[in-house]
Amino acid sequence: MARYVITDVHGCANTLKALVLDQLKLQKHDELYILGDLVNKGPDSKGVLDFVMHLQKQHYKVSCLRGNHDQMLLKASKKGESVLKLSVTEKELLLNSFGIKHFEQLHPKYVLFLSELPYYLELPDYYLVHAGFDFNQSNIFKDKEAMLNIRGFKPNPEKLDYKRLIHGHTPVALHSIKKAVSHNSYCLNLDAGCVYYKNASFGNLTAFDLDSQQLYIQPNEDRPYPVRRKS
Repeated sequence: MARYVITDVHGCANTLKALVLDQLKLQKHDELYILGDLVNKGPDSKGVLDFVMHLQKQHYKVSCLRGNHDQMLLKASKKGESVLKLSVTEKELLLNSFGIKHFEQLHPKYVLFLSELPYYLELPDYYLVHAGFDFNQSNIFKDKEAMLNIRGFKPNPEKLDYKRLIHGHTPVALHSIKKAVSHNSYCLNLDAGCVYYKNASFGNLTAFDLDSQQLYIQPNEDRPYPVRRKS
């Protein structure tokens, strides 16, 4: 059995499939954790959700967390596009992906899927979360906003029972991820900015084997599509 972590897919369905099927060769006895931001910005958010839901239906052990973009789409399904912090082009990509004209038309099965996503997961040896935790809080597990959006936090291992922390949310250069993995860093950010293929230092989706410590790297397979460079 292997345990893998992926984060920040952002609608890059072809890239996710290439990583999971071709590189990881996921088996039903493996465990796959995706740390949120399955949707938005990339070209095929529906394809990402369909792939994940298909794996789960086929009894693969796939667990997903809630990211800020998953939360954003969930809100848009109820309140409309005004809650989406996306460009006009990104909104069009999202609507076209689902084949709808208004976000309130998002199919109930996707609304249900997004609404059931947890904010974090505790494993015997790791904590998994989308963005991170606010370690200044007395109870770091109550601050849902921080788990979705925090950046630049300073980890306090004592508050996590000295379990390692894996997260995403903030894109970092691939060489930084490789360095953190090689140094066995306590806190590991796996967001290699897959959706931002126009940035030379980004444009990769990574998977991390929680046991062997191996890092898998999948270049973006969904290009070309309109996306802003990440500044």
